[in-house]
Amino acid sequence: MNDNIIKYSKIESWFLAARPKTLLAAVVPVMVGSSLAVYSGEFFLPYSIVALLCSILIQVGTNYTNDLYDFLKGSDTKERKGPLRVLSAGLISVDEMKWGIFIVFLITFLLGLYLVYSSGWIIFIIGVVSIIAGLAYTAGPFPLAYNGLGDVFVFIFFGIVGTMGTYYLHHQEFTLLSFLVSLPVGALITNILVVNNFRDIEEDKAAGKNTLAVILGNTFSKIEFISLLIISFVVPILLFLNYNFSFWIFLPYISLPVAILLMKMLNEYHGTQLNKTLELTAKFSALYGILFSIGILI
Repeated sequence: MNDNIIKYSKIESWFLAARPKTLLAAVVPVMVGSSLAVYSGEFFLPYSIVALLCSILIQVGTNYTNDLYDFLKGSDTKERKGPLRVLSAGLISVDEMKWGIFIVFLITFLLGLYLVYSSGWIIFIIGVVSIIAGLAYTAGPFPLAYNGLGDVFVFIFFGIVGTMGTYYLHHQEFTLLSFLVSLPVGALITNILVVNNFRDIEEDKAAGKNTLAVILGNTFSKIEFISLLIISFVVPILLFLNYNFSFWIFLPYISLPVAILLMKMLNEYHGTQLNKTLELTAKFSALYGILFSIGILI
C-alpha cells in the first residue's frame, strides 16, 4: 500500500467508494421528472425530495456493490485506469463493504415507504425492482455488467424509471410525454458508462467482464455514444412539434458545443486521458438536464 492510500480516513474511504462524481446521474432524472410534474400542473415538493434521496442512495449502493464484486471477481487490478477503488486499495474490508451495502439499501427501502404510502403499490414495485437491479448490476449468478447488459440497465433505471417514476409520484399515471422526456436523461447518463467501458476495454476483457465495449468493440462504442447524443437532441424537436412547449424547450441546444467536444475527445483520447472525457460526460449530462428542466418549465 502506498503513502497516498494510507492517508485516507475511514470516512474519506466511504466517500470515495460512493464515487461522488457519478451521483449527478441520480439527480438528473428526479430533476427532469419533477419539472414535467410542475409543467403538468401537479407537484408536491416532499415527494421529489424523498425521491431524490432514494435515487442518490440507490446510486451509492450500486457503486458500493460494484466496488465489492469487481474486487471479488478480479476486475480491479493495479493496471486500472479509473479512479481508486477502496477494496483493492485495502481501505475498506469485504465484510465492511457488505454491511455498507446492506445499510444503504435498507435506508433506501425505509425512505421509500413514505412514497409508497403517498402514491401506492406501484411505487413499491418500482423501488424494490430498482434495488434488486442495483445489486444485480455486478452481483448474483448473472451480473448485468458482466453480460453486456450494463448499458441497458442504466438507460432503463436511471433514465426511464427514474424520470417516469418521479412524474408518477405527482400524477399517478405513466404517459407518452413522460416517456419521451425520459429518453435524453437515459441516453446521456448511459453515455457515462459508455466512456467508462470504452476506457477499460482491455482490462475488462482480461477479467472476463463482457461489457458491450468488450463484446462489440471500440467502433461500436463510438457509434453508441454518438447515437445517444443524437437521441438527446432529437427529443426536444419531438416535444415542440407534438406538445404545447415553447421555443425554450430547445434550451439544451446551448450545450451542443460540449457534445461535439466530447465526440472529438472520445475519438482522439486513450487510456487515462479518457478520465477527462468521463468527467466531462457526467458534467454534460447534468448541464443538459438543468437546461432541459428549465426549458420544460418556461
